[in-house]
Formats: sequence, C-alpha cells, structure tokens
Amino acid sequence: MLTNCLIIIDMQNDFLDRLEDDGRTAVVQNTNQLIATFREQGCPVIWIQTLFDPDLSDALLEVRDKRIAVAIDGTQGAAIHPDLQRLEDDTVITKKRYSAFFNTNLDQVLSELSPKNITLAGVNTHACVRMTAIDAYQRDMRVMLASDCIDSLDAEHARISMAYMHEKIALAMTNAEIAAAIA
Repeated sequence: MLTNCLIIIDMQNDFLDRLEDDGRTAVVQNTNQLIATFREQGCPVIWIQTLFDPDLSDALLEVRDKRIAVAIDGTQGAAIHPDLQRLEDDTVITKKRYSAFFNTNLDQVLSELSPKNITLAGVNTHACVRMTAIDAYQRDMRVMLASDCIDSLDAEHARISMAYMHEKIALAMTNAEIAAAIA
C-alpha cells in the first residue's frame, strides 16, 4: 500500500521570484531534499501549476479585476522553477483557482494512487496551500504540511494559516519528521 505522495503547489517562477532571495533559495533546496526522500521511498511527486490565459479570462476574480499578469500560460514566469527536480514522468496538474482540487483531475489521480497520507509543499501558505489542505481534509485525507517547503509573500497570514491548520486539518512537519513518518 502506498503510504504517501508529495503534492508541490505553484512552485513557479512568477511566485518564487517574489520571495526574498534567502527564502526562495531555502524553499527550493528544502523541496528538492523532500523530493529525494519521497523518490527513495517510491512515493509519487505531483506538481500543481497555476496557468492563466493571456487575456486572464480564466483567472481568479482579483487577478482579472486588477489585471495582474501572473502565471500566464506559455511564459517563463509560469514555468516550474528550473532548480526544482521535476522529472518528465511526474504528474503535472493545471489549476485556475487556489485549491488544487477545484475543477482539476487531482481527485482522480489520488483515487488511483490511494495514498494513506498526502504531503503538501509550495506557495502561498495563506492561499493555495491552505485551500488545498482544507479541500483534502474535507475529503477525509490525512494531510502533512512540509513546513520547510512552504513559503508565502504574506508572512503574517502565512503564520496565522499554519497555526490554524496545524493539528486541526493537517500536521505541520519538518522534512526530517516527514522522512521518519514515511520510512
């Protein structure tokens, strides 16, 4: 039985480039470390990528209303960060809203894998990570939050979100704690 899978949310240039250099470097390195741990255990890695049409017709209301050109399909900004160790045969799921479950095939992918737990990494803590964690919890999934591999542009809301989620809908764990849990 598959014990876990890693879901990496929105680790794209447009989002990571907005983080402080030290934060971006740390989250990328820590995520690569966690990816290696999952691969060593034979656990799948799933990538979630936000992509919007250039005219933003399919984007979130705020993005449309404010004409925020972010994660535009086909641009370098929308690409998964090149320093992350994504393999060609990893599953990549495109999303248009905060939650990786909303109008995507993530439910189907997870149903086929039947993991005991899912681990979330990515950006932004207070938006996409939180909404995906909540939606997973609503589906009776056990969720681990890879605290070493999650970052946000909004430190205050990220802190509040992690406090809200920890030991309620998910367990916030370090890479070392996750490695021990999935071994």
